[in-house]
Amino acid sequence: MANSISWEKISRDYKILEHDFIKSPFPLSSAQIKRSVQNFKETNEKEVRILCKQDTRESRPVIFKENNLFLLPVKNGLYNIVKGEGYIDIPEIKEKTIVHKSKLDFQLDSSIIGDSEMQHLDYAYAASLIRTFAQDDSLVLTIRGRKYTPDFEFFVNNQLIKVSSVQTEVDAGYEGRSQIVLVEAKRFGVKNTIIRQLYYPFRQWQLRTKKRVITLFFEKDNNENCYSIWQFGFKSSKDYNSIKLEKTGKFLIKL
Repeated sequence: MANSISWEKISRDYKILEHDFIKSPFPLSSAQIKRSVQNFKETNEKEVRILCKQDTRESRPVIFKENNLFLLPVKNGLYNIVKGEGYIDIPEIKEKTIVHKSKLDFQLDSSIIGDSEMQHLDYAYAASLIRTFAQDDSLVLTIRGRKYTPDFEFFVNNQLIKVSSVQTEVDAGYEGRSQIVLVEAKRFGVKNTIIRQLYYPFRQWQLRTKKRVITLFFEKDNNENCYSIWQFGFKSSKDYNSIKLEKTGKFLIKL
């Protein structure tokens, strides 16, 4: 969780709450953050990476929660503090669990060693669950790890946000004949996530291909070989808050 004491000081130093967010977001650099918190002793009180990691509503500092603010990276070493809704709920999937018959005819022994998001996603892909959910047998793994965005801009309410070469990371991206499927994988029990984790990769690849780009949120359930998938889309590519839930599914993989 971002340290609330540190953000209180940052806010006072730069008079953040006096800013008119109706007109524009508040720009804040890594250098400014470091300068403001340089006398703090604990790593979580002064490390920019930790202070700016606010992936859920609950992980924001108190001053952000009380004033309906959230943080977006817009350039290397530069952030925008934005007023509005920065997060999307991940609703419980109440539909009946669907049994998915794996396309493999053998057991993957290596898939049960460890418990990482990447490992579960790889198993779901190997069993052809991702292809089945996306209704695309042509999907192959082509995107993984960190990449930098092209320049793009968008709106949160009336606030214009301009992004230039921001580092993004997807857990996996699959390309087929007519679409690209981007996946954000999480551990069980996530209730909400910052829209940025879905929106930035969506814009990044939408600008680099003419194929349809879809985004999936993927989660391994507590039950063995049970997985939940949410598909999100954007009504308008330049509207951060136009995100919409398109379909969901809960699956039990069996040989």
